[in-house]
Amino acid sequence: QVHLVESGGGLVQSGGSLTLSCKSSMTITSIHMMGWYRQSPGKQRERLAIITNTGGTIYEDPAKGRFTISRDVSMNTIDLQMNSLKPEDTATYYCNALHIGSGPREYWGQGTQVTVSS
Repeated sequence: QVHLVESGGGLVQSGGSLTLSCKSSMTITSIHMMGWYRQSPGKQRERLAIITNTGGTIYEDPAKGRFTISRDVSMNTIDLQMNSLKPEDTATYYCNALHIGSGPREYWGQGTQVTVSS
């Protein structure tokens, strides 16, 4: 069982920056892969970036060039640094963990709201 808690969301002006953090109840090096997703009303949840248990990263198009995913192994957290925010980045942002263990299982945080004003 992996419990994820996001923090850092809020209201920011267009062009501003925000850093989201996700705290894992499990040692993150034991988790195969973690990532950040977001979902806007009426839209499907979309993946933004993932980081593997060895620290490798992959970014999807909405995040490339503006967002950076990182981890703090000592704190069991992953962060999403978001720069040059736009109103269309307004969404609920979710932390995700894929743990293999005795079989692959996915876990989600409760989400944190990001609102970008124009």
